[in-house]
Amino acid sequence: MTETSAFRTDRYELTMVDAAIHSGTAHRECMFEAFARRLPAGRRYGIVAGTGRLLELIRDFRFTDAELSWLRNNEVVRSPTLDWLANYSFQGNIWGYQEGEAYFPGSPLLVVEGTFAEAVILETLILSVLNYDTSVASAAARMVSVSLGRPIAEMGSRRTSEYGAVAAARAAYIAGFSATSNLEAGRTWGIPTMGTAAHSFTLLHDSEETAFRAQVDSFGAHTTLLVDTYDIESGIDMAVKVAGVGLGSIRIDSGDLPTVVAAARRQLDELGAVNTTITVTSDLDEYSIAALSGSPVDAFGVGTSVVTGSGSPAAGMVYKLVAHTDDTGAWIPVAKTSTAKASVGGRKDAVRRLDASGIAHEEIVLLGDGPAGLPEDSGTSGLNRALLVPFINQGAIDERYLGAAGTQLARTHHESVMRELPLEAFRLGRGEPVIPTTYR
Repeated sequence: MTETSAFRTDRYELTMVDAAIHSGTAHRECMFEAFARRLPAGRRYGIVAGTGRLLELIRDFRFTDAELSWLRNNEVVRSPTLDWLANYSFQGNIWGYQEGEAYFPGSPLLVVEGTFAEAVILETLILSVLNYDTSVASAAARMVSVSLGRPIAEMGSRRTSEYGAVAAARAAYIAGFSATSNLEAGRTWGIPTMGTAAHSFTLLHDSEETAFRAQVDSFGAHTTLLVDTYDIESGIDMAVKVAGVGLGSIRIDSGDLPTVVAAARRQLDELGAVNTTITVTSDLDEYSIAALSGSPVDAFGVGTSVVTGSGSPAAGMVYKLVAHTDDTGAWIPVAKTSTAKASVGGRKDAVRRLDASGIAHEEIVLLGDGPAGLPEDSGTSGLNRALLVPFINQGAIDERYLGAAGTQLARTHHESVMRELPLEAFRLGRGEPVIPTTYR
């Protein structure tokens, strides 16, 4: 039996539905929008992630007898609402930026059309997924951009929650990481997994030599040996003595990495292990990876920084009602106007304007007929790429975006998106969004 996602929400989503059913407005057609008012401080772009995961959670958003009994016993909602919840499944439409896409302030990342009740009840689920996964992907993309093509593995399972670890591994992979240490992410999403041994394995044995021999006997000379449990120089000597010059890789997890890595490369070459690669870990982030750009590092492993969004653990997204129908069926734009939290109402579509070289230079949000309904005179002639794609049509999910195949699709899309961004996007120094968002 599929686990329901219905209780991964806040109480006030259900109490709003309850009050709307009582007032007769619950079934008014509405359009909600998920967007970010700003990027995390200093960031020049963000990367959308979590959509495929979210679609599966929406598919599984059902109220079984267990949930309904709990709601009844705790007097959360009244009987008419319980009857409505018992038959709930989202039957509306959802469009959004394709997973792996770049986004900017004001980008309508997810557009949800349905009755007020069926759309508002998804608010917490949508934001909890997109805020976390997007923050991880955005940080991961920055790390990949400064790695100069060298592979990066995600190793942060022990620095987040057990569920967050799987989501983080997926988001990092979409943004260009090569592998994860998390087995559930490998099983669920088809992400390559990696890992050999930690310091405890070396400490378990009577000597570093016996630990290395046990690992090589089990996995062969092409394994990765962790050489900094005691002394790095001695560890490298022992690693090559045990595995021979065909040793696959060494991993270094401590020390002044630029200095230590340079010395390790010289030592390996002098020992004849010229093809042995060097992997570094040790609390890396995009800045420390960039600082190693001139060092003979072959691969990176990143943990805490990537699963915490490198200092921005949530993407700052909000989910707002932007339009609803009146009694005649006409769409009425609505928007929050409070200071510092104002939003732009109305049904929207979005395109990205590219120059003749295929480089993005403007995000255009079109106010009008909504997704797939561009105004004829939108003022967007030229090289434009449509940004909103349909995910759910009258309750039916486009299965291309689900599972391992959907994850790979997102990764492939992300690769093409990064080639569109201006060079300034990849500077790590603080700056404004690399392209402006304009409304038309």
